[in-house]
Amino acid sequence: MTDKREQTVHDKWYNGHALVWLLAPLALLFIFLSGVRRLLFKSGIKKRFKASVPVIVVGNISVGGNGKTPVVLALAEYYKSRGLKVGILSRGYGAKSPQYPRVVTHNDPANEVGDEPRLLAGRSGCIVVIDPVRSRGAAVLQNECGCDLIICDDGLQHYALHRDVELVVMDERLVGSGYLLPMGPLREGQWRLANVDAIVHNARSLPSFDQSVSPQFLMSLEPSDFVNVADSDKTATRNEINTQTCKAMAGIGDPKRFFNQLKAMGITLNEERALADHFAFSSSDIPSGRVLMTEKDAVKARAFAHDDCWYLPVTARLSPDFYQLVDAKLLRAGLALDNNQ
Repeated sequence: MTDKREQTVHDKWYNGHALVWLLAPLALLFIFLSGVRRLLFKSGIKKRFKASVPVIVVGNISVGGNGKTPVVLALAEYYKSRGLKVGILSRGYGAKSPQYPRVVTHNDPANEVGDEPRLLAGRSGCIVVIDPVRSRGAAVLQNECGCDLIICDDGLQHYALHRDVELVVMDERLVGSGYLLPMGPLREGQWRLANVDAIVHNARSLPSFDQSVSPQFLMSLEPSDFVNVADSDKTATRNEINTQTCKAMAGIGDPKRFFNQLKAMGITLNEERALADHFAFSSSDIPSGRVLMTEKDAVKARAFAHDDCWYLPVTARLSPDFYQLVDAKLLRAGLALDNNQ
């Protein structure tokens, strides 16, 4: 569990405490090596795998979660409704699978396949493949699964895989300090925001940047009824949940975002447990009483959760203009879309 002191240290690092300058030499090395790597791919010295079907990459330029998974689910649902067979590709962060590539099912243990792929397999109704070598996983979705479209969860910096659409997801933390790893949270410089296809903001309003950036869109996360972690057939409204005080826990990129969402729904919390992203749960981590958690955490806790543990499913809502932009990019990539769907 991440205690308050550790969380504060992380926040100071994320926001650029003066001590991060001790890491400046390593950041310069990171800038050099990542720049050389991009140049090798751009020049063709390092080869990219180009799938025969279009690829959408949903990623970010910073470390940590900020809402990519709901965007992937929204895109998958939208293109399924257009009559396409959609495949989802993930590295499988934290997975300990005995073999790769691996097709993920909703019954797979999260510790083997990763929490986000397990969630995606359960929610999307799409074929989900995990593979640290994303080009190999994409080949499986293309050749063995017969997908018309591949959506890659994360992997913006995985240049070995050609992509037709690049989407960046950001939350209210934006670029943090603006420093690159390991000084700060950025995987790539802010210049990258100008040459992706769109930026999706998991926030209340669109931010302004000092430099020009790609088209920006707001995303809202619409909550559903709460679902019991141990028995997914049981649901509860917010009013039913709020009949007693609750404890909330979250192992995501920004746990405060989840806690604030619960409070905005009128849920009374008497304890907030902020955990590291992709935190590996055990039964001892779950307190007694009514416990609320994210869906991402629930897939890891289901095997040992007690009867009063609940998770909150959310659905991303994006404007029609966003989907029209992505449609146009895919049409240029040769994807046939049925406009009557």
